[in-house]
Amino acid sequence: MKLAVTIFVLNALYISINTFRTMLVVKGHQFLAPIVAVGEEFIYVMALAIALQHIDSPLNIAAYAVGFGVGIYIGIIIEDKIALGYVNFEVTVQIDPTNPIHAHNEQLAEKLRDLGYGVTVSRAEGRAGARLVLSILAPRKADRRLMEQIKEISPDAFIMVQEPVQLSGGFWSKEVDRRYHSTNHMHH
Repeated sequence: MKLAVTIFVLNALYISINTFRTMLVVKGHQFLAPIVAVGEEFIYVMALAIALQHIDSPLNIAAYAVGFGVGIYIGIIIEDKIALGYVNFEVTVQIDPTNPIHAHNEQLAEKLRDLGYGVTVSRAEGRAGARLVLSILAPRKADRRLMEQIKEISPDAFIMVQEPVQLSGGFWSKEVDRRYHSTNHMHH
């Protein structure tokens, strides 16, 4: 039983680090990813050596397999808590000068700019008339708050969130980071 627990813990640890490292690679962290990979492989070799010596026990095999699943879950949680990188919000809102319900949509871009976000606005045409398409880049740490702020101002907004792989230049990067870090301490 003690051995099964050891196998479970080692494999869960290995897979959680593996999941996290995979996300670092996807996001292009060329210095951090290899450092994490060294620790990951060290734990992997230990876990595998122990598991292979005692592979005859169904309990040990189960501990190895369950550790794998738990490790993936933990890895995703770690990455979510650290929330590296940025997300791009594409927000589509209806605009109709004759409809007072959509009046708040006209001010969405300005209100978000006042909150410190960089907003690029395009006009578009949808089936039901004119639309505004807003592109907003935000640190991933701030994405839930931004989602809430958009919903407060424009409850009928259609929001699509994407994760850019590479970024270069632009006003938002330092400004939003600075604003987020200075206001975030007040909110928590």
